Amino acid sequence: MSSPERPDHPLTLVLVGPMAAGKTSVGRRVARLLEVPFIDTDKRIAAEHGPIPQIFAEHGEQHFRELERAAVAAAVSEGGVVSLGGGAVTDAGTRALLAQHPVVFLTVSVEAVANRIRGAGRPLLAGEDDPLERWQAIFAARRDWYQEVADLTVDTSRRPMRMLAEQVAAWRKEQE
Repeated sequence: MSSPERPDHPLTLVLVGPMAAGKTSVGRRVARLLEVPFIDTDKRIAAEHGPIPQIFAEHGEQHFRELERAAVAAAVSEGGVVSLGGGAVTDAGTRALLAQHPVVFLTVSVEAVANRIRGAGRPLLAGEDDPLERWQAIFAARRDWYQEVADLTVDTSRRPMRMLAEQVAAWRKEQE
């Protein structure tokens, strides 16, 4: 579980969860409600280093995780609502960074995620396997790490994103 932030640091909230759980959609709304910046670490990595599928193809997942750890460290030091890529929690260094910040684990059911992952250009779902089966296997492999770093778990499967964002923002304000 996370430890409380020091008062001299800006308000920070980190969102973790599997691919297509709604980290970006919920995160943008939460950031607006809390009146802080929204940072998507995947978008930052892509802007600085090129498309993520290309990074995976040319340099491998380990290299990508190193870039990701640095992006997460920079983002949480700036403050705001920080949305992490689904696999960020696989890195022990990233998990250690998250222990210092409030973390919300956005989870989603297999049924709800089926429509969200179609044609989404996600490198870990590429290949011959059924993307939904691949998603399930990846989520199962990472679930314990999400739970390890999380202070709050929110299921995004059925409730409107606006309501989810309001719940997360209210929880974060209570942490002050």
